[in-house]
Amino acid sequence: MSGFLAVLGFALLPALGNFSGGLLAEFIRTSPRALSWALHAAAGIVIAVVAVEIMPEAIPKVPGWGLTVAFLLGGAFYMAVDRIVGRVQGAGGSGMWMIYFAVCMDLFSDGLLIGAGSAASSSLALVLALGQLLADVPEGFAAIVNFKGKDVPRIRRILLSASFAAPVLVAATLAYFLLRERSETFQMAALVFTAAPLVLAAVEDMITEAHESAEDSKISIVAFLGGFALFTFVSNSLG
Repeated sequence: MSGFLAVLGFALLPALGNFSGGLLAEFIRTSPRALSWALHAAAGIVIAVVAVEIMPEAIPKVPGWGLTVAFLLGGAFYMAVDRIVGRVQGAGGSGMWMIYFAVCMDLFSDGLLIGAGSAASSSLALVLALGQLLADVPEGFAAIVNFKGKDVPRIRRILLSASFAAPVLVAATLAYFLLRERSETFQMAALVFTAAPLVLAAVEDMITEAHESAEDSKISIVAFLGGFALFTFVSNSLG
């Protein structure tokens, strides 16, 4: 039971990051340029999670074909979720609920990552959770900025932001109990599966939204590099 409680604690970190970003957006004056910089930093962190932590852990323990299949399946999962979001949008879904659903799907992926990491190693799960906490602050910020643009009342925005804890907790619980009795090879392959949606979310969602928010600048590049460097420092400090 103590192991499961640790999983729940780790899973709450991304939700806390998302909620903190949302509160920040409630109480400070926001600008498209600041949002763009925050999203570039988040993308740098997410890419670092995969490049610095997940793949180096998995490569020695999973055969090459297993890495390839797991990564491609993870990409297919991302594409399926993206298609569902697109269908809801095409069916005339409310813009507010589209934003909400997209953030829930992203946090569900975070939960899968943390649950899979916890099944393999508590220390690995902690590093992964900290990385997602850092990356989810600008995501929560962006979500609340979008809710504001849809004229959602403040109390409702805060309640919606708090509810983002549910998908990450559910996903982490499922992944942990499904993987904890599996072989190390299977656990690491599951981590690689979760890496693909992370990479695609960084490139296709975060960077795209950043470019739509404001024109790129040198500071955008510095923000991306800073995010990557920050997670690398945190990972090595804890490792």
